Amino acid sequence: MISEYDTLDATALAALVRSGEVTSQEVLATALDRIARLEPQINAIVHPHFDLAQADIVRGLPDGPFTGVPMLVKNTGIAVAGMEMSTGCRLFQGMTDAADCTLVARYRKAGVVLMGKSNTPEFALSFATEPATSGPTCNPWNKDHGPGGSSGGSAAAVAAGLVPFANSSDGAGSTRLPASHTGLFGFKPSRMRNPLGPVVVEGIAGMSTPHALTRSVRDSAALLDATAGGDVGDPSACPPVHDSFATSAARDPGPLRIGMTLDSPLGTPVDPQVRAACVATARLLESLGHHVEEITDAGYDAHALKTAWRVIPGVNVASAVTARGAMLGLADPVAELEPVNRAWIREGMGLSGMDYLAAVNLLHRTARDMGRFFAGYDILLTPGSGELPPRIGEMSSATGDSPADLDAFYDRFWQHSPFTCVFNSSGCPAMNLPFGLSVEGLPIGVHFGAGYGQDALLFSLAGQIERAAPWAHRRPNLTEKSPA
Repeated sequence: MISEYDTLDATALAALVRSGEVTSQEVLATALDRIARLEPQINAIVHPHFDLAQADIVRGLPDGPFTGVPMLVKNTGIAVAGMEMSTGCRLFQGMTDAADCTLVARYRKAGVVLMGKSNTPEFALSFATEPATSGPTCNPWNKDHGPGGSSGGSAAAVAAGLVPFANSSDGAGSTRLPASHTGLFGFKPSRMRNPLGPVVVEGIAGMSTPHALTRSVRDSAALLDATAGGDVGDPSACPPVHDSFATSAARDPGPLRIGMTLDSPLGTPVDPQVRAACVATARLLESLGHHVEEITDAGYDAHALKTAWRVIPGVNVASAVTARGAMLGLADPVAELEPVNRAWIREGMGLSGMDYLAAVNLLHRTARDMGRFFAGYDILLTPGSGELPPRIGEMSSATGDSPADLDAFYDRFWQHSPFTCVFNSSGCPAMNLPFGLSVEGLPIGVHFGAGYGQDALLFSLAGQIERAAPWAHRRPNLTEKSPA
């Protein structure tokens, strides 16, 4: 066993493998031992495929930046040959992908060892990772609380030290919010920076962007260096970068113009401890030479965005459910879904093409609004979420399947994370950085966004903050149990 495994980031682990100090087999054995001891407490891994990981090592791993480093893949949207992708839904249980998607092929080229799928809410339609099919994932910092969602299983696995990094995707904040709740670095790249092909053209009208949850900025930057770039036939492309993201992360940016808003754009409450973390961050940024200006808002219509976002996932998931139901010969496949999602998908099935087009046009309008904002500022600074990590069950999607139940769930969804979705609708990059703990011992994150294509600028700022206010020493105190 590698005694320091849970304290090393992926870059450090890969360096040990490259030097010959440890082998890929030893890294995998250490990961499996830690999973056996801690996973029963966390429930982060929903489809373990440890046999496939072992087979990949036996066949021989490519020589890449992360050769021998174990990784989990989110259980929705990311196809891995031979692995189940149930998307947290009973309707899709047992569905196994025949081939890797482009992103996974690039993971393999980087030498990553893929171990299985991480837990996610049904269809990733919640900020709480509590699917009925596999049960809730617990937050390693306090197991009465959740890690957020929808990449909650990935976040919990990294925070607990099961793996040093894990794949995630972000359609409304699903990488950044779990990062905020588990003390991790969560980066959502610009739209089309990472590929979704070859089967999927774009996720939920371009709002879903895959990447990863990591312990360190350098891991996230180096992984994006290994995976970024257009796929053959992509409908659009992200602006090219002139240097590696890893190089950007190691280099301080020049003085930046930073607009900070502490208030929810929806007028919903923001926890005082979360607001205080933002103010402390602003003081740190000013000490680093940046100019921080408090502003009332970023100039977009958050209420209209909230209305439009509900349409797009509803229609997209309705299409997938209909196709799966036809494949299985089910007269009413929607009946197989969790209660609130039944209401959401039935609503989606009743919408027209004009409804969908209006929602997509609203996304484009939001992109214009953010373009205007970033003409005057380099960075937008906000709280990472409106609230601290909720207790398990507080944001459940199993409350009922009436339109009123859906309305209540959806309002709660947006109250919890009112700051993140504008970066999905606009395609702009954004990130969450850990910034201390609440008095209850729960992580608090701070959120940063930049203009479209400015991923390198965000990495540069993230690296500077990590060096000035490091977080690697803050880890949850988990009591290990001997494996059965």
